Amino acid sequence: MPAEPLPPAESVSREHRALVAHYGQVQRRCEQLLAQQRAQMAALEAQIVRLRGAVIVRDTALAAARQRSPALTPGVSLDVQDKAVLCIGRARAADATQRLVEQAGGRYLHQDGRRMHSGGAFEASLRAADLVICQTGCLSHDAYWRVQDHCRRTGKPCVLLGQATQPLHFMPRGEPRSSTAPAGH
Repeated sequence: MPAEPLPPAESVSREHRALVAHYGQVQRRCEQLLAQQRAQMAALEAQIVRLRGAVIVRDTALAAARQRSPALTPGVSLDVQDKAVLCIGRARAADATQRLVEQAGGRYLHQDGRRMHSGGAFEASLRAADLVICQTGCLSHDAYWRVQDHCRRTGKPCVLLGQATQPLHFMPRGEPRSSTAPAGH
């Protein structure tokens, strides 16, 4: 026997109950997901606090170590004693650099990186140098490649300074030399 059609009110009521039951299940699932997300956010926030603390401890230890040992100061440390140091860059920084190189026992040579021509003076300076320091924003493209090529061919150390404010540290005379080679060659 075929089922008799339900009166419209009873059919709507049954469908409503099914939808409300399903809605309850969806709501419980959403509450579970929100609880999981809250727990995950709390764990991530705790991790952020731990990592920030670790960074503070690291930075504090590094600052203390730098105070105890100036050799850990960021920059480039160079042993220039008894070496000819060719500095290629702006002339206005030349006096201070010359003073530092000579105080550390080196012989200072200078070339203005923007005023170099194809003449032999630049090549002669490169050949005479034991170490080359280039301020990269202060020399022509051609000069940059000539310096790089010369240093690669001869094995001379070449220190490239990306900014005029990047510190250089020259070891004073009589200070023990380290066995590390200068950076950038």
